[in-house]
Amino acid sequence: MTGGEGGLGRAMRTKLEREGYEVGSLDLVNGFDVSDPAAWERVEAVDLACLNAGVLTAETDITKLTDEQYRHAVSVNVDGVVYGVRRLAQVMDGGTIIATASLAGLVGMPLDSIYSLTKHAVVGFVRSIAPQIDPIKINAVCPGIADTPMLDLHDQRETFATAGFPLLRPEDVADAMWLAATSEGTGECWFVQPGREPAPFRFPNVPGPRSAGETVGLPPIAR
Repeated sequence: MTGGEGGLGRAMRTKLEREGYEVGSLDLVNGFDVSDPAAWERVEAVDLACLNAGVLTAETDITKLTDEQYRHAVSVNVDGVVYGVRRLAQVMDGGTIIATASLAGLVGMPLDSIYSLTKHAVVGFVRSIAPQIDPIKINAVCPGIADTPMLDLHDQRETFATAGFPLLRPEDVADAMWLAATSEGTGECWFVQPGREPAPFRFPNVPGPRSAGETVGLPPIAR
């Protein structure tokens, strides 16, 4: 598991351990950099991999966003998932990969547009890569706002409390991760919201192309 020392990561580790898994934590605090391709070369096959590492930029104004903030968010949130899936697909013959995306990967998040950009990338990647790495199964979880230390980065905890806005418990996200991991589906993106049962998000269909007035359907490569 990447990001295993954060708020969501610890909850996921606890859930998996209760389900009988021996969980290894790959986190920057114990020397594993998900954005380093060489680090992934040391990773071997597992039954269930959780690619959970993620960061915010802490900058709401795009005109003040630094190159370093932008590159750091993309390298952790996107590269960390792509490098992880690439390596796991090389060494695994089956099993399951779960990537932590976000509700910000399904809708816009003006508070941190770069974070939203990266999570949209994770959602698109999971949906697109699933057929290629079969029989490995891959799904994503897309939690709303969870009560973790990341909430303090924008000093929003008091704002949510004052507004009475419900927050997810890390345990709620861990339970959703388990549902996604044990689902029969692949390429799914499970939304996680307070007071609702987690479920795969149903993406609206895009109208297909037309030729001579008739809908053609998906291009051959997508069939």
